[in-house]
Amino acid sequence: MPYDSTIPDHAYWDARYTESDRMWSGRPNAPLIRETAGLTPGTALDLGCGEGADAVWLAEQGWHVTAVDVSRVALDRAARHARESAADAAHRIDWQWCDLASSFPAGSFDLVSAHFLHSPGDMPRDEILRKAASAVAPGGVLLVVGHAAAPSQDHGPHPELHFPTPDEVFTALGLPDGEWEVLRNEEHQQAMTGPDGRPDTRTDNTLKLRRVPA
Repeated sequence: MPYDSTIPDHAYWDARYTESDRMWSGRPNAPLIRETAGLTPGTALDLGCGEGADAVWLAEQGWHVTAVDVSRVALDRAARHARESAADAAHRIDWQWCDLASSFPAGSFDLVSAHFLHSPGDMPRDEILRKAASAVAPGGVLLVVGHAAAPSQDHGPHPELHFPTPDEVFTALGLPDGEWEVLRNEEHQQAMTGPDGRPDTRTDNTLKLRRVPA
């Protein structure tokens, strides 16, 4: 549906999700799989979890996940996905409705993951990511994956948005010197299928930071 600035974000996203039985692929994001390889499962926070593919995958690997989203429709689907998981992931996931523009989950986490946290509304993304960094436990990891550009001029998720570079994301975090280690800062090409069913690519970026233990 077209974005309407007069309706709340939760109503917009609920309407988006009800347009189809499934909005996303149901598979975890490839950067999440790659960047968590070798990490010891602990507590994780999934920001903007959508239909839950990342949260379910993390739980299947042994993580205890707090997964939040602004859409209750998406959270209902995510919880159903977890219940249907062959690895019985549901008991390791706490699904929470949260409008990140006005609130943030409590606690500290070994992994805070924000994949494609974009919205056509006036979402304070930089502020949210700064709160995400504050929620990372000492020795933990902050993983921010986003679009660097729309797939093409005529079909993108929200072509009117500014898609920041990894350097812009890092600068906006305003992290204290000496307290964080940059593990990955890069743009990469991601294969995808366009709305017309043909193969396409998009440019995404990954910023992975480790909070130095005290």
